[in-house]
Order: sequence, then C-alpha cells, then structure tokens
Amino acid sequence: MYFNDHNPPHFHVKYNDFRATITIKDLNINEGYLPKKVHMLVIEWAIEKRTELLKNWNSIRDTGAFEKIEPLV
Repeated sequence: MYFNDHNPPHFHVKYNDFRATITIKDLNINEGYLPKKVHMLVIEWAIEKRTELLKNWNSIRDTGAFEKIEPLV
C-alpha cells in the first residue's frame, strides 16, 4: 500500500518479476498477473488479514501510518 494511493482499496504484490494489485473487498486481481499458486497463497493470507489490510488502507490514507502485517505462516 502506498500513501495517497487510488481507490478502490487494494494492496500490491511483488513476486519475482510478477506484479499485481489486489482489491481488499473481493480479493480479485485488479491489475497485473500472478502465477496461480502464488495467487492462491496471497488470497489465503489476505482472507486471514482482510481486517488488518482495510485498517492499514484507511490509516495510510488518513495519517500515513501503518501496522506491519504478519506473513502467511
């Protein structure tokens, strides 16, 4: 996520040479591409962390502050 990023609320994923943005609401790839296995792992993580992702989206846009979100274990 980036300060002053555009709507809809989303997060950025980088994996090797692949890049994508994923919307928080429906967890669809909004832009870019990820290999299927990577995409499924990202979705699994995002389902668990959706509340934290949305909280960070709002906080970054309002104040620029964010909380680190733990990776998928």
